[in-house]
Amino acid sequence: MPPLTFAELTFPGWNPVAVHLGPLQLRWYGLGYLVGFLIAGWALDRLSRDGFLPLAKAAVSDLIGWLVLGVVVGGRLGYALFYEPRMLLRPIELLQIWTGGLSFHGGLAGVVLASVLFARKHRVPWRRLADGLVLSAPFGILLVRCANFVNAELYGRVAPAWVPWAMRFPTDPAAARVSPELAAGGAFRWHDAYANLRSSGAWEQIAAQVPLRHPSQLYEALLEGAVLAAVLWYLYHRRVRPYLTATKDGRPGGGRLARPGALAGLFLLGYAAARFLVEFTRQPDAQFAGPGDALGTVLGPLSMGQVLSLAVALGGVALLWWRPLRISDGLHRAR
Repeated sequence: MPPLTFAELTFPGWNPVAVHLGPLQLRWYGLGYLVGFLIAGWALDRLSRDGFLPLAKAAVSDLIGWLVLGVVVGGRLGYALFYEPRMLLRPIELLQIWTGGLSFHGGLAGVVLASVLFARKHRVPWRRLADGLVLSAPFGILLVRCANFVNAELYGRVAPAWVPWAMRFPTDPAAARVSPELAAGGAFRWHDAYANLRSSGAWEQIAAQVPLRHPSQLYEALLEGAVLAAVLWYLYHRRVRPYLTATKDGRPGGGRLARPGALAGLFLLGYAAARFLVEFTRQPDAQFAGPGDALGTVLGPLSMGQVLSLAVALGGVALLWWRPLRISDGLHRAR
């Protein structure tokens, strides 16, 4: 019996550029970060008003500045260290962030360092601050992963034909081999060529030569962003926030999750698990591929993203087992 097949989804090919400002272009990717930080500021301000974080509104604004610096510097250095070590010898390339290349794991390390310095400066318990940060982070992850999809980057591995949501990406090397227009556009200027190919019907003629791939960017947006945000905020409202006010019998609630650092530990474990699983469908980075490994894994069957996610998981375990002297450390009751 032949395998069951479905009508495939066509990659929408939305313009990665959201706004043209003369010679300048504002891309959806940059807007994803911008809106993500705005949502983070709103979430942190709400947590402060709840009494969960001991931060004034001005301090929240200051914190966002520290986080932006941590994400950009850490993300860029992490990308160079983990994926393109040659960039460390070319400082000019490190500064050219508009060419792409930010590592989530590097950005996470940058945020940890920035938050530690901020906590010391403002005398805020770092573990409680970390809990607030992980409650605000998944929204930005969701937006940026959706922007990765719009950019047609970080696409997935070749998918079976029976996967109904598999797509053919115009940035696939196979597409560049059969279309001189897409090859000339490259990773950043493929949109016009793709739009012309589709409007002329030429894309349908060459599409069969481009493999169907998993839209792994959307998998990450769903698991690392939407699902993780829903779980963490549910736990905050049901298991943590009750600790901020007395229960009917006068005793505080919240349990183990009210311990400072517990939500941060759960976030790290949840993100590591989601990323580790999605990496099985995400195309590994081409620079790791070679004659003996056409796929591009770095440690046995594991990709670089999976190896780094294992380190993130260890950090989550450490936070969950790192007990403060008192469960109330870092918690401030609502006024």
